Amino acid sequence: MKKSYMSLFLFLMLMLVLSACSSVNKEGIPIKNFSFTDQNGKSFSLKDLKGKVTIVDFIFTSCKTICPPMTYNMSELQKKILDKGYKDVQLVSYSIDPSVDTPKALKTYGLKFTNNLSDWHFLTGYSQNKIENFAKDNFKEIVVKPDNDDQVIHGTSFYLVNKKGQVVSDYSGTNTGKNPFDADKIMNDINALR
Repeated sequence: MKKSYMSLFLFLMLMLVLSACSSVNKEGIPIKNFSFTDQNGKSFSLKDLKGKVTIVDFIFTSCKTICPPMTYNMSELQKKILDKGYKDVQLVSYSIDPSVDTPKALKTYGLKFTNNLSDWHFLTGYSQNKIENFAKDNFKEIVVKPDNDDQVIHGTSFYLVNKKGQVVSDYSGTNTGKNPFDADKIMNDINALR
């Protein structure tokens, strides 16, 4: 009798450990169709999200506060992804100041953080109104560019998108706050979706 209780206990402990490995949802909120322009002047659309696990954030190149540390953290994720040799994982950074952030400006900005932009797409090529609505409708992200100000108000989250183009989780993109940036947690969730 004790042996069966011990077996049950071990089985339950194993299930608990396995369930703790990743809490990411496998299904999420579908991203609506879009077609924007990346740092190389090439079209990037919803079809480019599908088939790959994607980490998304919202930044702008003239940001004086949170965007540089967010982009640095994204570059740390990129290093881990490259170290693993993953070909089915990519990064996407949407500019939230498209009137300033040309493809050239985004490429220059990106190269300050990495020398490999092959799997990291910095997007622009839309109006301010379009990106504000896109961020709100698809990611529940607040983006507001006040009149007469060169700084854009926005959140600091990273978003995990599955291979179907659905948002399945979000994380802090900064090293501050109650739940700071945790590259290992994000990598664990990426692995669960591959």
